[in-house]
Amino acid sequence: MELKTLKSFIAVADLQNFSAAARQLHTVQPAISRHIATLEEELGVALFVRNSREVHITAAGQQLLLDAKDLIERAELAKSQALRSAKGEIGELRIAYLGSACLSFMAGLVRAYKQRHPAVKVSLFEMTAAQQVLAFQQEQIDLGFSRPLPAEFSQQFVTETIYQDKLVAVLPEDHCLAKEKSLSVKQLAREPFVLFKRSEAVGLFDGIIALCQKAEFSPSIVSQPNHMQTLLTEVASGLGVSLVPYCIAKLHSEHCVFVPIRDNTQPIYLQLHYPAMATKPTVNAFVELALASLTEIQASMP
Repeated sequence: MELKTLKSFIAVADLQNFSAAARQLHTVQPAISRHIATLEEELGVALFVRNSREVHITAAGQQLLLDAKDLIERAELAKSQALRSAKGEIGELRIAYLGSACLSFMAGLVRAYKQRHPAVKVSLFEMTAAQQVLAFQQEQIDLGFSRPLPAEFSQQFVTETIYQDKLVAVLPEDHCLAKEKSLSVKQLAREPFVLFKRSEAVGLFDGIIALCQKAEFSPSIVSQPNHMQTLLTEVASGLGVSLVPYCIAKLHSEHCVFVPIRDNTQPIYLQLHYPAMATKPTVNAFVELALASLTEIQASMP
């Protein structure tokens, strides 16, 4: 049974008139008659009792009318849902993010997205850069806010730069260098270092080591926590000093001091990554909003 045929049947059943049904559907009466005849032949039952003056629906027709209206309604819903899905208005969106790097803007960005697309199910996952790479490979996330991806993965993703950060020294508040307006990395040569775990952010770790070597020393690493908040807690406790992206100043940093460094360092980028192939409409809608919000996001940074 075709939907067009069922619509003709519904119109005749509701109006009890072939001519009126044809007018309602903007067609001609012979077409309506053919549709009803086709249905009756296919089902092997009479749907209407008709004479020159009247049209009455049969018991079989009454049952078909109930089912046909349900089918048409479901078909219209399916069409509507497909269109909404294509526009990114429904579906799901799984977002991974670096907690310390996204703290200042993530909640506001997701809130704005949900206001535009309230029917989309949004899930947030705080993940390190290494965890995001694995999650992408296992198709557990749709997009991620992270540091630059390893070169072997970069061709598989579209990348948008969200903001540019810089390295700063973080010291206990009672450290002898805590009141300096700026310092060189070499001034920290004799200090114990607390560095973010290398396996969770290879680029950041290796960049810090290279910076220290450029200053003619190898840092004495006493701890490698895998959470930035833990790193700040250890520095505040006097266990060592660190070099970190300035964005983590947004975390709870009581008893820590952030001091700019004078050394010529490479910028630290936060980027938005999503698969280059088979991009979901929900991803496209979120990326569009994120790029439109760059000025606001960058203004939120410390």
